[in-house]
Amino acid sequence: MKGIKFPLGLIAGLAALALPIGFLMNRADPPEQNPAPSGISRTAAHEHRAKRAILASDVAMTEELCRLQCRDDLSSMARNMPRTKADVKRALADMRTERPHLHALAFVPAEGTGFESGDVIRDGSLGGAVPDAERRFRDAIRSVSKGERYESKALRGNDGDLYFVLGEPANEAGGETSGGMVGLVHQDVLRRVANHQMRNLRLREFPDEDKTFGIRAVDPKTGREVDVDTPEENQGISHYRKREVVVRFKDKPSAKQLERMRVETRAVSVKQLGYAYVFDSSDMTTEQLMDYFKDHNVEYVEPHYMYVTNETPDIVPNDELYSRYQWNLPIIQTPAGWSVTKGAGEVVVAVVDTGVTLSHPDLQGHLAEGYNVVDPANPPADDVGHGTHVAGVVSALVDNGQGVAGMTWYNKVMPVKVLDSTGMGSTYSVAEGIVWATDHGAKVINLSLGNYASASFLHDAIRYAFDRDVVLIAATGNDNTSQPGFPAAYPEVLAVSATNQQQEKASFSNYGDYVDVVAPGENIASTYTENQYAALSGTSMASPHVSALAALIRSVNPSLKNTEVYDIMRKSAVDLGAAGKDAYFGYGQINVPRALQLATGQQPQEASMDDDSGTRTVGREASFLEQLLRSIFGA
Repeated sequence: MKGIKFPLGLIAGLAALALPIGFLMNRADPPEQNPAPSGISRTAAHEHRAKRAILASDVAMTEELCRLQCRDDLSSMARNMPRTKADVKRALADMRTERPHLHALAFVPAEGTGFESGDVIRDGSLGGAVPDAERRFRDAIRSVSKGERYESKALRGNDGDLYFVLGEPANEAGGETSGGMVGLVHQDVLRRVANHQMRNLRLREFPDEDKTFGIRAVDPKTGREVDVDTPEENQGISHYRKREVVVRFKDKPSAKQLERMRVETRAVSVKQLGYAYVFDSSDMTTEQLMDYFKDHNVEYVEPHYMYVTNETPDIVPNDELYSRYQWNLPIIQTPAGWSVTKGAGEVVVAVVDTGVTLSHPDLQGHLAEGYNVVDPANPPADDVGHGTHVAGVVSALVDNGQGVAGMTWYNKVMPVKVLDSTGMGSTYSVAEGIVWATDHGAKVINLSLGNYASASFLHDAIRYAFDRDVVLIAATGNDNTSQPGFPAAYPEVLAVSATNQQQEKASFSNYGDYVDVVAPGENIASTYTENQYAALSGTSMASPHVSALAALIRSVNPSLKNTEVYDIMRKSAVDLGAAGKDAYFGYGQINVPRALQLATGQQPQEASMDDDSGTRTVGREASFLEQLLRSIFGA
C-alpha cells in the first residue's frame, strides 16, 4: 500500500514547500557569517507587500501574453481558413476545443471567396454572460470586413472573470481581400495564475488539515501537530550590489592620497589604467563608493561595467514573446551559450511535477515518453499548470516564430506526474517518479517541489538516481526562510534559489548554507495549461534554468559525471552578494557560456554583468486589473 509519510509537494510552486507554514514562525535566523544586507525592512508587512507586487506583475504579464497569443492564433486562422462552410465550422469547433479560452469565434468571409455575402460563420455562444460583448463582437466583425484590426477593452463577465473581443483581418486594409476572424477571449488564466501564485508565494495560508490526505501540519523538528491560522510572516531581504567603481580625478592623486582613499573605502585593490583608477571595496556598495568619490574633485565616477570580449554574436530567436518578456535568458547569457551548443535530443530532462500539457504547440516534438504515478492508466497530463511551465523553461520550441523560447533547442522533457490536481503528492509518489525517470533514461531530473522534513525513503530514491549518474536539481522553496528544504538540501542534489531582474535575491526565495546556485525566478514567461502562456514567480521557476544548463553541459560533453556537472555550474557561476559562497546566492548566478566553456575544456571568459538586454515592461495597470487583484486578495 502506498502510505503517506509527508505531504511532499506544494508543487513548490507550489515549490513553496508543502508542509503547512505554521511551524516556520520560529525558523532559524540567517547564518551569522552571511548577514542580511543592512537597511532592509524585515517586517512581515514588507514581505507581504513585496509578494503582492510580484503577484500583480505576474498577472499583468500573463494578461499581455494572453492578448499577444490570441492575436497570433486568430491571425493565423484567418489566413488559413478552409473554403467550404462545413469545413469552416469544423475548424472553428476544433480551435475552441484546443483553446477553451476562446469562448466564441466567428469567421468573416471576404468578398469573392465563394461564401454568401454577409455570411458570418460562428461557433460558441455569447449569450448574456458578458455584458456588452455582443455589441463589441459586431464592431469587430465590421472592422475585420474592412481589413482593420479590432481589440476591445477588458469586459467583466457575470462570473467575475475578464474577457475581451479581438478581431484579426486576413489582410490589412488595402489588400486584395478582406474578412478575417473575431473571437471573445475568456481570460480565466488570470484568475488561475493569481490563485496559483497566492499559494506558491504563500500569500494564502496553507490549510492546517488537508482533506485529500487526511493529515495535520507537523513540525519536522518535534513531530508535534501545529495549527495554521495566517500566512507566514517572513522577512524581505535583498543582496549586495557589486562593490567596484571607476574614478578619474581632475588632479592625479599622490601615493599618500591614494592610500588614504584605499583605507577609507576599505578597498581590497586599487588598479590604475591610463587616467582612471578602479576601486574594489570589501563591503561598500557601488552607491556608497560613488557618493564617497563625488567629494574628491573627480572628472567622473561610475560603476565598473564589464564586457565579454571576442564573443560570438548572440543568437536572437524569433519567438514572439522572447524579446519583450524573456529577460531571464539574456541575463544568464543563454544566447551566447547557444554558440557552443543548443543541446542534444538524447540528453533527457525529467520534470517530476504535476505533468505536462502534452498537446501544447510550443512543446511538440520535445516531449519524451513519460509516466503518471498518480494514475498509471492515464498519460502524465497537467491539470495544474506548474509542470507545463517548468517544462517550457527547459525546452519550449526555439526560433519557431511563436510563444516563448526554452533554454535548450533539442533536449527533450520527460513528464513524470507525481503531484495531483491539488499540487500535492506523497513521499512514495515522488520517490517512485524519481526511480522511474532514472530507469527510463533521464540524464537530469528537475524537482520543483519540496518539504521541510527529511524523509529517509525519499533520500533513498535520491541516492538511487545519484548512484546511477543522474544530475538532480531542486528548488529551495518560497518561504524566505533559512530552514533547509528537501530534497534540495540532500547532499546529492544541487539546490537552487531565485533572483529577480536586478540580480537581487527574490524576496520570497529561501536561503541557507545548503544553497548551491541561483537563477532567475521572478516574472518568468513560459508555457501553461490549455495551450496558453503565463508568467509565474518562484524558486520552481529558477530550478529548471539550472536543469536546462545541466542538460546543455551533458550535451556538449556526455562523458562528464554528475558530480563534475555540479562542479562546473558552481565554478562558472557569477558571484553575487558577499564575496565567495554565501547563504543568499550560494556560489552565484548561473552563467551559460562560462559553464559550457568549462565543460569543453576552454578557459571561460569574464562574465558580463549587464542585464538590460532582457528588459521587458509589464504595462497593464488599468483599473480592471486592480479590481481583479482586489477581488482575489479580498481587499
